Amino acid sequence: MKKTFPIKVSNNAPARVVDAIKSELRKYLKRERKKKLPEGVDFWDFDCKVGENAEVATELHVAEINEAIDHALAEDWDGVYFEILAKPGIRTHKPKS
Repeated sequence: MKKTFPIKVSNNAPARVVDAIKSELRKYLKRERKKKLPEGVDFWDFDCKVGENAEVATELHVAEINEAIDHALAEDWDGVYFEILAKPGIRTHKPKS
């Protein structure tokens, strides 16, 4: 998913718009995680980028999405760009000490 979400909407408070963005992203992640896994894959992993637009988007972990949206609101951005791409993930075991 590559999408730019507007934060400043004329008829809604920015806090409500941010809540709607977070909800839509959670729904997307949940929907992607439900897809059938390919053979030999343990889970769906995600490559995420966020920024004010596509040119300045920086990589982040999927767990940091909500913090990034809050940062965009605090910095008074007009919109926030998200790029979330699913990829297969394989669990690695920690070496025993």
